[in-house]
Amino acid sequence: MLCAIYKSPKKDETYLFVPNRDDFSAVPAPLMQSFGSPQLIMVIALGPETRLALSDAGKVRQAMEEKGYYLQLPPPKENLLKQHIQSAPQGATE
Repeated sequence: MLCAIYKSPKKDETYLFVPNRDDFSAVPAPLMQSFGSPQLIMVIALGPETRLALSDAGKVRQAMEEKGYYLQLPPPKENLLKQHIQSAPQGATE
C-alpha cells in the first residue's frame, strides 16, 4: 500500500497519512482546517515490514483502510516539575 505523509504547518510534530497523494477527500473538514495546508514529506510503500518512527505501521494501514486517513499526534510532553513534586518527600516542596 502506498502512503503519502504530510506535516502540519500549524501543529508541531503532527502528521497526516493518506493512501493517495493530494487526496484529502476522506479527511473531515474540521480536521483539515485545524491541520492547515498539508506539506508533503514523502510517499512510501507501507508494508508489513515497514518501520515508522512513532506509529505502528499496522495501525496506520488499518486506519487508512477503514477511515481513509491516519493522524499522528506528537507524544505527550514530559512534565518534569510534576514528576519532581510527586517524588519529593512530603513537605519538602513547601
